[in-house]
Amino acid sequence: MTKFQQIQEAMDQGSGKVAVRGWIYRERGSSKLKFVVLRDSTNIIQCVIDKSVVGEDKFQIIKKAQIETSMTIFGEIKKEERAPSGYEIHVKDFEVIGTCDTFPIGRDQSPEFLLDNRHLWLRSRRMTAILKIRSTYVQAREEFFKTKGFWRFDAPILQPNQCEGGSTLFEVKYYKAKTFLSQSWQLYAEAGVFALEKIYNMGPTFRAEKSKTSRHLSEFWMAEAEAAWYDLHDITELAKEELKFCLKKVLEERKPELEILERDIKKLEVAAKKKWPTIKYREALKVLKDKANMDVPFGKDLRTIEEEKIMEHFDTPVVVTHYPKEVMAFYKPRDPEVSDEALCFDMLAPEGYGEIVGGSQRDTDIKAIEKCLKDEGEDPANYKFYFDLRKYGSVPHSGYGVGVERVVAWMCGIDNIKDAIPFPRTMIRWSP
Repeated sequence: MTKFQQIQEAMDQGSGKVAVRGWIYRERGSSKLKFVVLRDSTNIIQCVIDKSVVGEDKFQIIKKAQIETSMTIFGEIKKEERAPSGYEIHVKDFEVIGTCDTFPIGRDQSPEFLLDNRHLWLRSRRMTAILKIRSTYVQAREEFFKTKGFWRFDAPILQPNQCEGGSTLFEVKYYKAKTFLSQSWQLYAEAGVFALEKIYNMGPTFRAEKSKTSRHLSEFWMAEAEAAWYDLHDITELAKEELKFCLKKVLEERKPELEILERDIKKLEVAAKKKWPTIKYREALKVLKDKANMDVPFGKDLRTIEEEKIMEHFDTPVVVTHYPKEVMAFYKPRDPEVSDEALCFDMLAPEGYGEIVGGSQRDTDIKAIEKCLKDEGEDPANYKFYFDLRKYGSVPHSGYGVGVERVVAWMCGIDNIKDAIPFPRTMIRWSP
């Protein structure tokens, strides 16, 4: 059997006989020569098909081949500076594996059309580059937590409780009862740390937010971590360390893809090298007042516009801590030293990408949690297992969640979070 190489492997070989396979990315030709740019998952390469070499019958076959036809190529590779990727293959023989109708995706098509045809648009160099960067980021995260001594811990997707607000729950019929799609693994992670102490996970997350912005999805992936004995400072430093580790991996391994996306790599390199600051919410309000002439009252959660104005003054991600307790979720405790502040944080990305991480120290005061739940219209009786964690040997613990698509969007420098996931789900889109 023929041993096929991937295109990048053939280019690394540089010269001699090669056998590659893939899909036609571009094609042009004359009555005697056909130039086929072949793509696979690794790269593209120009293939020169000469009628005098392959014969009239074969040449007639390739003359009819359209973009996205799949085929195998046999020939000799050599350097060619004028070729798209610096190499070309002089074809000795080829075989068409799968013919292709006229491919519906061309130049200058609308974002909605591309979303309608997402199953085909995934083949574009742009989407392939984004998905490779996403994969590298996720794999780097696994490596990071393994080196830090964390255990992977998987939580259920079907959950009876909310942890991020009942108004954004997706209700699911569960036999004769009802349950909800996960908003976060957090409540179950808090059980896990009493067994494994340091845990992490990544899984699908669902929020029924009635939002059509470029920063929101109804189904997205959350990369989370939880640790016993960690306080707010410990967990914010872990989040910085994790994100910086992953960013460095992407810069080491995915520069060609960043270049395809025309990402300003120097901005990412600055973020990878510099120290990431931590400021308090009250300091963030001062930045807004002094440098953006925005008078935001204490007690107001920061909106997109306010996050963007803050980040105009930073070229690295910034951790903002101690948001007002009154606008925070039930599990975020009051700071015992400043009672109107919560022991929580967000991480904001530069260049207008906003919040990419959210986390907190976890409240261990049962009475305080019960009051917050009642204030949010929740029945504390539904959280019996959560209260048990405070009754039976509780310890200080903290955790956070990373919005995978938001991190990918920042790293890639893309405008819309919908392109940071293979098949986006939004308020108005649930197919293909």
